[in-house]
Order: sequence, then structure tokens, then C-alpha cells
Amino acid sequence: MPVRKIPKNYLSVTGTFSSAKNGKSLGYESLLERDLMILLEFDDSVEKFEEQPVKVPLVVNGKKLKPYVPDILIHYRTVSSGETLRPVLGEVKHTEDLKKNKVKYAPKFAAASLYAEERGWDWRNFTEKDIRTDYLENLKFLREYHSAEPDVALLNEVISHLQKARGSESFESLLKSLCSTESKELYMVPVIWHLLATKRIVANLKKPLDMKTKLSLPKE
Repeated sequence: MPVRKIPKNYLSVTGTFSSAKNGKSLGYESLLERDLMILLEFDDSVEKFEEQPVKVPLVVNGKKLKPYVPDILIHYRTVSSGETLRPVLGEVKHTEDLKKNKVKYAPKFAAASLYAEERGWDWRNFTEKDIRTDYLENLKFLREYHSAEPDVALLNEVISHLQKARGSESFESLLKSLCSTESKELYMVPVIWHLLATKRIVANLKKPLDMKTKLSLPKE
């Protein structure tokens, strides 16, 4: 449960992010926060994440101030080796904001860093440089194809072809192999994107998606 209710703000975009991973909608106070949630939702190493998660006690020059509430707390899954990454308590800010308000934020961030360390967590600032990448743009694009389940026969046709190929194949080549007409291409394109969005086929999502993108089945 968030410890602070996100108020309406006419200077920035607020809203809710529907998260299947968390089984609920989470609030955000900026589009940059929403974009980080998109990344976390797709990241298999992330178990869950919380918005406005904790109140950090804040004392400056001996004076007790209003508690500081960071933007997010990220919890990670246990990996196959049995190791679990430390949870990350974080703030989401633009780099220009961090530079402009460095003095203002310093005591808040110092208190949050100590608060996190006392609980075995890490503390981190997330900026647009971390979040707004080609990878994010790909995930935004694929989200449009995630929920609508295509015809099972078409899904199996793509998977079966890649199984026989025993390697990677470009989007363009795959489409030509599967489709003898432009009409069928119109049906098959969203099927391929859906399989990629649901991780039943994989590609290098760090680079922009295009017709040359190499597609393959996930490794066992």
C-alpha cells in the first residue's frame, strides 16, 4: 500500500499504471515514472514494485521535517543460483531537475540512502538516461500487442517454422516464408508481435525493431 496518496498535479502528468505483475494498478506522478514501470513490468528479474512505498524520517540541522517519500521500491526474484538481488528504493527525476535542485534534494537522498542501507536495500536515482532508451520504445510498441490473443493456429504456425529453422530469422524473412499473399501478411504481422510481446519468441530489444530484426525461440 502506498504511504502517500498521489494528488492531482496540473504541472505534470499523473495517472495509474495497470500492472499484471502486481495484480493491481499503481499510481504515478510523471510520465517518467510510468515509463520506469513499463520497464519493471517486462523485467523477469523483478518480482514486484511499489509506488510511494515508505516514509523516510527527515531531520535537517536538528529540525524534524516532513517525512520524505521516495517514488518506488523494487523487489527482485531469487535467481537459479539461489541469489536474490537487494531491493532497490528509488527516486525518479530528470537530470536537469537533479542538477537544478541538488542542494534541496541532498538531505532527502542522504536520509533515504541510510534508511535503505539499514534495511538491506540499495538506494538509487533513476533518470531519463536510464529509462528512455530504444528498449523502452520497443516495449511501448509491444504492449499494444500483448493482451489480444491471436488465433492459436497462426501462433503455432510461427513457432513451428522457427523450430524447423533451428536458429534466428529476420522478421522480413519469416513473414515471406509464412505468407504467400499480402492479405495473410496483414493477419500474421500482429501474431509475430504478440509472440514477441509475450516472450514466446525473442529478439534483441535493445535495438529499434524493424523488418531486419532477428527473431528466434527462447533458449531452454
